[in-house]
Amino acid sequence: MAKRRGGPAVAGAVAVAVGVLVVGGGGNAWAGSADLEVHGAAVLSGDLVEVRVTPRNHGPDGVTGASVRLTSSAPLADAQQLPAGCTRTGDREVVCDTGPLAVEVPGEQLVVPVRLRERPAEVTLAVDVAWGGGAVDQDRTNDRQRVLVLATGDPYAF
Repeated sequence: MAKRRGGPAVAGAVAVAVGVLVVGGGGNAWAGSADLEVHGAAVLSGDLVEVRVTPRNHGPDGVTGASVRLTSSAPLADAQQLPAGCTRTGDREVVCDTGPLAVEVPGEQLVVPVRLRERPAEVTLAVDVAWGGGAVDQDRTNDRQRVLVLATGDPYAF
């Protein structure tokens, strides 16, 4: 995957910070643009929700990393065994790093097993891009999804 590593040479101080090029010394600032989206599926079985999320970047610029937030309508269990790059950020919330997202190349699929405090008959999940790597996203309609997942053991797509 190609990563964008900077822009044209300029006089003065230049800093590259996660897809954003900032020109120092009173110069102009340039922010990349990326249209990020998330899609996937979730399965609820007992107190376990397995969420599979595939992030995608429609560009025009790549991002060196982004974050996806999973929010559950049901409280999470105290003990979680989350994959590397994921962390619990609230009573009902987990955030995961996507890694780099090249333009028009599906990102690495995130598989996130989340334990719930109880065994609900259903749970509503909100899945959204929590952070877009510093890029400006002009179309936020495709980076927020909601899905009702019934305790059937069947996958529900979002």
